[in-house]
Amino acid sequence: MKTLFLSIIIILIAITSCKKDGIANENDFNKSYNAWISFKNRSHSSYQYTTNFGSVFGYGSETKIAIINGTIVSRDFTAVQLRRDGTNKQDTVAQWHEEKSSLNTHVNQGGELLTLDDIYQKAKTIWLKADKKSNDIYFETKNKGMISSCGFVPKGCQDDCFNGITIGAITSVQF
Repeated sequence: MKTLFLSIIIILIAITSCKKDGIANENDFNKSYNAWISFKNRSHSSYQYTTNFGSVFGYGSETKIAIINGTIVSRDFTAVQLRRDGTNKQDTVAQWHEEKSSLNTHVNQGGELLTLDDIYQKAKTIWLKADKKSNDIYFETKNKGMISSCGFVPKGCQDDCFNGITIGAITSVQF
């Protein structure tokens, strides 16, 4: 009887301590995805979003991507570098605009050409599925319930280690 009781306890501990192999923050993701679908329907798949990147070394960038009827139609990019003279002023080091016909001509600069559908898919299949043992996983929804940050950072990494996306704004576009 003692052995059976001990075996049941061990099994219960093993079951409750096992981590689910699914998505981290799955409830938050599903709520955010539903907010996205609602926004997408209201905006007729016509919207703009802005991604941001910042480095501890003073470099920062912003990419704006516009989507009309579910198709990417433009991308704008601005990069700045903080001056190292103690003034906290920034210098623009790159700035450009791409139209539908010239999309992705700045291959090594700017945010990836993704719709929000693509971003949610990447969040679900890549960023939120990173190994929890070796990464800290993040998911935030500060854009009226829609995704604002999703990605992972390898544990122990000190500088500029975020793998994912940071979205500062999502707005509908009138056409």
